[in-house]
Amino acid sequence: MQSNTAQILQKVESYSPDMQREILDFIEFIENKYKFKTPATKKKSPLRNEPFVGMWKNRPEMKDSVEYVRKLRNTQSLRKHS
Repeated sequence: MQSNTAQILQKVESYSPDMQREILDFIEFIENKYKFKTPATKKKSPLRNEPFVGMWKNRPEMKDSVEYVRKLRNTQSLRKHS
C-alpha cells in the first residue's frame, strides 16, 4: 500500500502544469488558512550553547549531582512510606 504522500505525488505528476499550479495555489491557501508553516530546517546548535546549561554550576548542593538526586529520591521515598 502506498503512503498518502506517494499517492499525492503520483496524481500531481500526471496533471498538466496548469493543474499543478492550481494544486500548489490550493496548498498555499490551506497553509495560510491554518497558519501552517512548513518546518524550516534549522541548524541545531550544540547543547552546551543552550541557556539552561550551567545554570546550577554555582549551587553548592549541586557539586555532586548524583548524590543530590539520590538524596531527593530518598526523601520522596520516605514520604511515600510514612
